[in-house]
Amino acid sequence: MPLVEPLPLGADAEVADLAAFFNTTLGFPPNSVLTMQRRPEIARAFIALNKAVMANQGRITSEQKRLVALIASHAAGCRYCQAHTACGQS
Repeated sequence: MPLVEPLPLGADAEVADLAAFFNTTLGFPPNSVLTMQRRPEIARAFIALNKAVMANQGRITSEQKRLVALIASHAAGCRYCQAHTACGQS
C-alpha cells in the first residue's frame, strides 16, 4: 500500500492532458504521475522532463533510450522503474 494514494487521472485537467504523452510511451500514465497531481506544478515539470528526454531529435531512438533506462534502473535496483521501462510501447 502506498504512503500517498495516487489521484484518479483528471484530478488536474492540465496534468491529465499532459499525461496523455505516457499513453504513447507506456500505454498508461504511471502512478507516480497520478500521485504528483497533488502538486500539479511538480507533475507538469516531471512530464516536461520526460518529453524532453524521449524526444527523437537525435540519432538515438526511443527504443534505445528505453533500453538504457532499463539497464540503469536494473543497476540501481529500482523495480518500479524497471517495470515502466520494460513494458513501454514505441
